[in-house]
Amino acid sequence: MEELKLNQTIRCIVKLGGAAITCKNELEKINEENLETVSFQLRQAMISDSCSRKVIGMDWSKRAGVSDISSSLSDFGDLGQLNVDLSRFIVVHGAGSFGHFQASKSGVHRGGLEQPLVKAGFVATRISVTTLNLEIVRALARVGIPSIGMPPYACGWSTSERNVASADLSGVAKAIDSGFIPVLHGDAVLDDVLGCTILSGDVIIRHLAEHLKPEYVVFLTDVLGVYDRPPTDENAVLLREIAVDEDERWSVVKPTLQSMNTQVKTTAAAHDTTGGMETKISEAAMIAKLGIDVYIVKAATGHSLRALSGELIRDIPEDWRGTVIRLSRE
Repeated sequence: MEELKLNQTIRCIVKLGGAAITCKNELEKINEENLETVSFQLRQAMISDSCSRKVIGMDWSKRAGVSDISSSLSDFGDLGQLNVDLSRFIVVHGAGSFGHFQASKSGVHRGGLEQPLVKAGFVATRISVTTLNLEIVRALARVGIPSIGMPPYACGWSTSERNVASADLSGVAKAIDSGFIPVLHGDAVLDDVLGCTILSGDVIIRHLAEHLKPEYVVFLTDVLGVYDRPPTDENAVLLREIAVDEDERWSVVKPTLQSMNTQVKTTAAAHDTTGGMETKISEAAMIAKLGIDVYIVKAATGHSLRALSGELIRDIPEDWRGTVIRLSRE
């Protein structure tokens, strides 16, 4: 892949976890409150202090239950209103209660497009995840973020035995340089060997990080961060800092526990075809190896706003709750 040249460096790649922005136990239901809060936090993180805080909505479509468009044409008379630091963010979202069910029931993630059920599931999965993508783009647009949905399948992403084989990042680069926020997502894609599979949002973020070199990456989840065991366990301990060495081996730096095993116990929902937290940690470790700090934090909280704003780049405050995964400093 040829080297991409951007007019400016990427500040942050953000992963909106599917469990954080959807109701994971209710088929195709968005967590509207969380998504709205996350959208405003993203806007707040993108805007410099010298810019206007007025929200100019960009969703001019009628929505069920909403009678008024959120802006008027006169709002765009002052170009300074849009002079915000928007072009330095990329958003990638998971599927949550969208897509995973369809993929799991049909076996799309295992491949086999010659099977009628798999082919139908491929179509059904893409309908579901692109529906969610549109709603997230609209939520961001309503708070004044000029977002552009970029489904991976439609933008030339494909895999070979589930590893990224091709990805036309020139479209992402052009969108960024034009002042838009690309919004990608986990998607059903073609695979050279398997026929098809599911390309997870976490893998997409790692690939983007390798080629676009953001200053930092933020994973927004439905829990505070990474724990030493499933967070539903009453004895679960939040791991505040994980160090990754050049060989991608990782160890817990904070807190210091007497009997800490680096093999953190994780769980994934039965319908999750992308590996859950285990995949997230693995992909985050590969990003950290590049020298890029990764923050895993609960969405729609004060802790997530601090991570999105870049407040944690140098030091992690004692009152911040989340997990940072970074290259070992030793």
